[in-house]
Amino acid sequence: MFYLIATILLNVVISVVFKLFPKYNINALQAIVANYFVCVITGCVSTGHIPFTMAAMHVDWLPWAIIMGVSFICIFNLLAYSTRVDGITTTIIASKLSLVIPVIFSLLVYKEHATIAKIAGVLLAFPAVYLTTRVEGDNHKPQSLLWPALIFVGGGFLDTVTNYVQLHFLSTTDSQAAYTIFVFATAATTGAIVIMVLLIMKRITLQWRNLVAGILIGVPNYFSIYYFIRALNSNFLESSASIPVLNIGILAASALTAIIIFKEHVNVLRIIGMVTSVVAILLIAFGNK
Repeated sequence: MFYLIATILLNVVISVVFKLFPKYNINALQAIVANYFVCVITGCVSTGHIPFTMAAMHVDWLPWAIIMGVSFICIFNLLAYSTRVDGITTTIIASKLSLVIPVIFSLLVYKEHATIAKIAGVLLAFPAVYLTTRVEGDNHKPQSLLWPALIFVGGGFLDTVTNYVQLHFLSTTDSQAAYTIFVFATAATTGAIVIMVLLIMKRITLQWRNLVAGILIGVPNYFSIYYFIRALNSNFLESSASIPVLNIGILAASALTAIIIFKEHVNVLRIIGMVTSVVAILLIAFGNK
């Protein structure tokens, strides 16, 4: 129970910090790059060793770690931007419903059995994302569907790659830990290169508050993944139940936080979208039962 609740709360913390970026004039890119360096350090400390060896340069999963690391920093920046522009609720729903993409991939590539319930869950995910964007922004027009749609597709891509790599390359806990740290390191390196280019072009200046913001994201970001793994390995719930419960818990807690703290607007369409997203997650998770 502790690991499940901790994972939910840590994900909410990350969303709240993203939402506060404009208030404290935080540069999202600098903070997110710092976050990934913190994740690498935290991962090395928690595992007790540094995986960056010559032998690691020849492992078969390295190209996938590089692809995921570059994708990670792109998606994380997109999450930060969408949270500021579209709000916590819309962003979280788009992120959590992206699980339909690896489900579709599994149905098409691995020929998994497609039940009516699972197909219904996949189909419901699309209107759920659409309905949650039908809230008026500051210009009194409905929010753009672009950023939630990109998060939906990007998050689904990451989940699909993760599932593929785990299935084909990561058979031991050591390889799983090393792979995760390499993904974080790739994201950190990619972001650092971008920042150096922007510094040379004199487009940005480094500021300490961005580093502090990165630490505030990095620590909960790493431990949200760590506690998620511990939750799956605990006997509190079966893994088939843990994932939907976790997704729904993050969605509900984030929406409640957004409404209470940030006074995000709620209308009938957004409520319908939230309910539809919960139903979609349940149908996808338990569609084979």
